[in-house]
Amino acid sequence: MDDATVEALSLLSQALEMTQRARGRLYDFHQLTGGADRLVGEAVRALRAAGHARQADLVERGLQGADVLPGMWTFQVVAVYDEGYHRRFTEVERSVRQALAEGRDHIAEAEMKQRRETH
Repeated sequence: MDDATVEALSLLSQALEMTQRARGRLYDFHQLTGGADRLVGEAVRALRAAGHARQADLVERGLQGADVLPGMWTFQVVAVYDEGYHRRFTEVERSVRQALAEGRDHIAEAEMKQRRETH
């Protein structure tokens, strides 16, 4: 395989890896936001127990279970990314790799390993 094709496939592979990292950040976002919402519920109970019903109502109505984007909870944000952009990116990358490299991946890294490996 020529060097230009190896470089192009390597760039596409690096881009895919970045989307996978972004996907992981979305899961972090999902879990951290869910954890915050659980703590909001605990804060509501604590405010009520401390005799602050008005403030508890404000927190409960204003924050507990609130959408993070219009009409969406975090699990929906993750699902839209997974089912849309990330799936499409994965399929396109695989298709290009299949057409140009018989499905092999990490060709540039494999070549580097051969050049640099101590024998």
